[in-house]
Amino acid sequence: MKKLKTLTALTLALAYVAAPLALSAEDKKEAAKTYPLTTCVVSGEKLGEMGDPYVFKHEGKEVKLCCKSCLKKFNADPAKYLKKIEEAEKAAKK
Repeated sequence: MKKLKTLTALTLALAYVAAPLALSAEDKKEAAKTYPLTTCVVSGEKLGEMGDPYVFKHEGKEVKLCCKSCLKKFNADPAKYLKKIEEAEKAAKK
């Protein structure tokens, strides 16, 4: 019985230590997928000129638009705009 308590305590301690490490790895993946452009992918306007950009995630990618009204155009053809973002990411890696 004493061994079982010790084993349980050890398992809980290990889980307590390992959980934050797993979260920090996920945070690094998130940071790697930040928006690569300084302009709105829909309108081409410079981000921040019309106030704070509208930021959201689409299929795990961060997308920044100059304003919320561009969201309707983005949602009409997201593949078109995601392709532009992917091209910018590839160009940034070079």
